[in-house]
Amino acid sequence: MTDLGKALEVAQEMKRREARRALSRYAPYDFQKRFHAAGASNNQIVLIAGNRVGKTKCGGAEVAMHLTGLYPAWWAGRRFTRPVRWWAAGATNPKTRDVCQRELCGNPEDPDALGTGMIPGEKIVETTRFPGVPNAYSSVAVRHVSGGISTLGFKSYEMGPPGFMSESLDGIWLDEESPMEIYSQCLARILDRQGMLHLTFTPEMGATELYAAFRQKLKPGQAVISATWDDAPHLDQRMQAQILEALPPHEREMRRRGIAQLGSGLVWPVDEEKIACDAFELPSYFRRIGGLDFGFDHPTAAAWGAHDPETDCFYVTDAYREQGQIIPVHASAIIARGNIPFAWPHDGQKHDSGSGEGLASQYRKEGVKMLPSWFTNPPGVEGEGSIAVEPGIQAILTAMEQGRFKVFRHLLAWFEEWRMYHRKDGLIVKVNDDLMSATRYAFQSRRFAQSIVRHKPMPLVAPVNPYEGVL
Repeated sequence: MTDLGKALEVAQEMKRREARRALSRYAPYDFQKRFHAAGASNNQIVLIAGNRVGKTKCGGAEVAMHLTGLYPAWWAGRRFTRPVRWWAAGATNPKTRDVCQRELCGNPEDPDALGTGMIPGEKIVETTRFPGVPNAYSSVAVRHVSGGISTLGFKSYEMGPPGFMSESLDGIWLDEESPMEIYSQCLARILDRQGMLHLTFTPEMGATELYAAFRQKLKPGQAVISATWDDAPHLDQRMQAQILEALPPHEREMRRRGIAQLGSGLVWPVDEEKIACDAFELPSYFRRIGGLDFGFDHPTAAAWGAHDPETDCFYVTDAYREQGQIIPVHASAIIARGNIPFAWPHDGQKHDSGSGEGLASQYRKEGVKMLPSWFTNPPGVEGEGSIAVEPGIQAILTAMEQGRFKVFRHLLAWFEEWRMYHRKDGLIVKVNDDLMSATRYAFQSRRFAQSIVRHKPMPLVAPVNPYEGVL
């Protein structure tokens, strides 16, 4: 063999080896690092993200590290010092092959690509074919740094709950949202080993039960990481603009920011950027009003509002939502955030079974500046003097569309509720709407708002000499 031939052979071998080092080349973005680190103290870690930000790469890298025991120096997540049993699953068998298997093992259409995925080639001991699905694996045996063998099984949601029964596992990776019944089966699989369940998805199915469970009902042991196109440096502004232009308008927020959309069912179908604004110090002449929604079998919520009398713009400046606390705790939190006048609904007159005293009266005794009577819509509008919901809904929608309703963008809990506030069969769904109700009470009670100073201070001018120009 000539020297040139030897050089080409060496170069090809170096290229082949480099292709099998995907895991060592993995340099996670900040949101991916947070996803990995969350495993140190949680066993259910969910990444809800826009399309093409790197969520599948993130999930695949996590699985490969646990299968091999090869943890990088920056790793802050959970570590396994022994071989593990893991599953990876997608919506269908072909999807699992084309996404999960490709990410972990390499291109399934190229026999020579085995080992070019996140699992290093030299760590793959054996593969088992999946019957009936071309180029698909049912399992992969992986060498762990301890010397033992980890096992990886591939599943799909089309197998149904029975396909996710029986085994005891250290971890499961679900790529794209699963049906709730399959998610429940996966939880049972990791229970006795105190394992980990990872879910990486873009909410293409809208505000499903599973999506809502993680967005609004987070429990101990659960962590949610969010990522948008802005969190992925490889998606520059030019590329983002090109992709957005090709998408239907109703899909853009979901694919760009990983936000579930309800389409025409939204109560307030307005672009988020039209109402979101950066927080700022409120001028003293802004008129302040709050809204309080009492919690019984749902959270207690409060919204703080500020009305600019010059522009007729209403700002939601703060929000509070808490469940399972007594009235003094809620009252203290409200007062600490700025105890302005608060509007409250008619159920505040109901007597508490323990004290025999109305809820509004109890808050008043704790120092909250409750308005003298319960909420009613303002005079001069449809539903005058009533407690009807629709007048307030339509008034807020009009203000949003006209640019007269803004929300400080850091109020994440408020926006989460707003994105899922929707109608079914024409009626508003009364679930997870606590902050929305509190906001409506505040907005429709602007006539009771108070400012720190009653009028905007007049600019200082030089005093006028009454005799100037007089001979």
